[in-house]
Amino acid sequence: MTSWTVRPLPAPESLTAPAAWLLHGAVEAEHECVRDVWGNLELAHTAHEVLTLLRHQRYVRRERFVAVAGPASDTPPDPARVLGSALLSLPVDNNTHTAHLEISVRPDARRQGIGTTLHDAALAVARAAGRTTVTTSTDQGSEPAPGPATVTPSTGSGLVRSEDAGVRFALAHGFELEQVSRRSVLDVPLDASFLAEQQAAATAAAGDAYRVVTWDDPCPDEWVGQLAELETRMSIDAPDGGLDRQEDGWDAARIRATEAELRERGMRHSVAAAVHVPTGALVAFSAVKRPESIDEVVHQQDTLVLAEHRGRRLGMLVKTANLQRLAAVQPGARRIGTWNAAENAHMLAINVALGFRPSGGAGEWQARIG
Repeated sequence: MTSWTVRPLPAPESLTAPAAWLLHGAVEAEHECVRDVWGNLELAHTAHEVLTLLRHQRYVRRERFVAVAGPASDTPPDPARVLGSALLSLPVDNNTHTAHLEISVRPDARRQGIGTTLHDAALAVARAAGRTTVTTSTDQGSEPAPGPATVTPSTGSGLVRSEDAGVRFALAHGFELEQVSRRSVLDVPLDASFLAEQQAAATAAAGDAYRVVTWDDPCPDEWVGQLAELETRMSIDAPDGGLDRQEDGWDAARIRATEAELRERGMRHSVAAAVHVPTGALVAFSAVKRPESIDEVVHQQDTLVLAEHRGRRLGMLVKTANLQRLAAVQPGARRIGTWNAAENAHMLAINVALGFRPSGGAGEWQARIG
């Protein structure tokens, strides 16, 4: 057994600063875990992104810990000495009873108690901050078939494998499975005639009462306040299973701060929204993130149609608008990944109609720590 210690990971001045080896080691450990599940790094954060997130703490306080092998000193400053890391995210303004925990331990360093020590260090900070509920996620590269070696969430929709390392860890540390999310992937570009047919059908269903507007970062000033209202509604309208989450309030300042953070991370941000013509209000939107470092990959983000405007195919309307623009603004894109609650049958049906295929998912877990 290798000797190791757990310590906080402060944000270094830069990625080339002497102390940055700890951050690079944490990123390497996370990358090993991501590759172990997904076979690639499309869902992994770069070191630049991790440093950016540590610097942006206005709306989410982020505390990182690392498990370091060998002597307590920083000699030698070798990233390979970092055996694992933990990220504790603490909402600042809303849901201040909650915390979210992510733990990564290099596969060949597991079963030594590293994950448990990282878990305990993070939860000590969460308790000191007055948090009573902590959530975590466990990724799975494919959806399991029904059977005895699976765990079902409180929603009754979706499954995770009971023998997966993350699932075993969550169960052993008192977490309960509250929701399963499906990851779906769409190969692009789509056939232009197929996409036009889907767009035309959605436009006909919506009628003259709705029109589509699109933008890239930043959001136009005329829409920023209404986009904030949609993001707030997203926090309570999207299926949440049994997770103890309350409304997460957004305003224009938070939209602008998020846009600045994404730009600094190296993410392009595009939105398509539906305007209700009689009132001039935004009533639906769909956003995508486009990493500058991986041209072929696009991340589908939030999609929401306000409850009072559903049944008019506005979800398909805004999604197809984004797909049509993507072919023009990022012709090198080849894959779009998205996540949906397993019980969100309506949004999953839209994705299936567009050609998204299941590609794994995640378990969403919760524990009471008060």
